[in-house]
Amino acid sequence: MHIDGQCHCGYVRYEADIDPTQVSICHCTDCQSLTASAYRVTVAATRDRFTLRGNAPKAYTKIGDSGAVSVQYFCPKCGSPIYRASGDASDARIGIRIGTIRQRRKLMPSRQFWLRSALPFVHDIRALPGKDGD
Repeated sequence: MHIDGQCHCGYVRYEADIDPTQVSICHCTDCQSLTASAYRVTVAATRDRFTLRGNAPKAYTKIGDSGAVSVQYFCPKCGSPIYRASGDASDARIGIRIGTIRQRRKLMPSRQFWLRSALPFVHDIRALPGKDGD
């Protein structure tokens, strides 16, 4: 599937070809902190199928809870997380943050990781009151 996306302000833009079945949710504490949310949703891609079309993102390197080196790419203007890559240059995989993808409504997670770190409320919020707008 061909996708395109951008950060919140549009400074960093990209295109990629992805497998739409490779969408995952991560509940690790690093992802909670990095997204300022309960979890992170990512679609897998490979570096050779990902092209930056706008300005270059900034990078931040972190040792994850798993011990692996993870390079987080984000917009230097608005701070939006865009994607992550392994610190190992031979690892071709990247993870694109679903919130930056224009076609995100067509993507459905197929797996979850680090469930032991999941916040207790995330598994069923359907009973919470809600409205279609603010």
